[in-house]
Amino acid sequence: MLMTPGPTAVPAAVRDAMSRELINPDVDPEFHRIYDRLTDRLATVYGVDQPADGGDGQDDGDAATRDVVVPGGEGILGLEAAVASLVEPGAEVLCLSNGLYGDGFADFVESYGGEATVVGADYDAPLPLADLDAVLGDDDHEFDLATMVHCETPTGTLNDLDPALDLLKAADGEILTVVDAVSSLGGVEVPTDRIDVCLGASQKCFSAPPGLATAAISDRAWAAMAEREPHSLYTNFLPWRDTADGFPYTHLTTEVVALDAALGLWLEEGLDAVRGRHRAAAARCRERGADLGLAPYPDPERSSPTVTAFEVPGRAETLQAALREEHDVLVATGLGASADDILRVGHMGHAARVERVDAAMDALADVL
Repeated sequence: MLMTPGPTAVPAAVRDAMSRELINPDVDPEFHRIYDRLTDRLATVYGVDQPADGGDGQDDGDAATRDVVVPGGEGILGLEAAVASLVEPGAEVLCLSNGLYGDGFADFVESYGGEATVVGADYDAPLPLADLDAVLGDDDHEFDLATMVHCETPTGTLNDLDPALDLLKAADGEILTVVDAVSSLGGVEVPTDRIDVCLGASQKCFSAPPGLATAAISDRAWAAMAEREPHSLYTNFLPWRDTADGFPYTHLTTEVVALDAALGLWLEEGLDAVRGRHRAAAARCRERGADLGLAPYPDPERSSPTVTAFEVPGRAETLQAALREEHDVLVATGLGASADDILRVGHMGHAARVERVDAAMDALADVL
């Protein structure tokens, strides 16, 4: 039983869709219809409207209009492509971080010649808003872009982005914002209407196979992309803005069909029901963990509805192996320095069901 925070278990209806005869994405009009339906469905998930004519989205933060694009490539492609599409050599980028992926944005920025300023906090702490406010008030900086992460999967942290977005808007309404919502989109509401590039992926809350990145992109982000010289085709969002005459490269047909089918299930269930199911699964997981004497990392108020991270100092890898070998339940450990100190139970997408959480926690109780 797959209870990892991505890739997640793929429902039978999605696997059935993947087994159908392959569509040629380059010449078959049917594939374009499926792709267009997919982006429309994603716009509903993101909580935005796509421009009716496929043209410009609104640059007003109060107008929830964005172009939604789905390039072929695992979710990390979206993070790199956002930076590659927007960061010119010498550009100043503010990277707000309290986790591994927040820090990772700075690596991407520097690899494309940008100057990253990391405003960081410990991984068990909230976003450092006071530090952010101070840096934004520093006349030595003139930021073009700010990056942040909604759900830091390695620690199970869900960040409240609104206060940071408020500070950025008040300091300089011209700073573009890029948000990694890969592990929250679909299971948690994301303030996409306030974000210039909001990133997602197929293999998390949607329970489709890995292989597709998603992005909801504002008009002013498109304008900034169009003004700079692209470094590559693959890590460049701009060619995806208008696919009426074809895709930038041969698309991943089976993955597109799978994600479209997965979103069909998601929308049939309904936004409120899906998010409620994630909250209920998270609450049960933490309740069962407390009964076992396991403390969440971070505190429950900042824990994500999509993944629970338990502190198990020095035991995570042993417990993971025991769950797999003795109960056929697969969970994840921490990453980096916390690899053996954090055990993560993914209750996202198809796995966000109380009965699945109970089965996983029964097994965990047995191996502790």
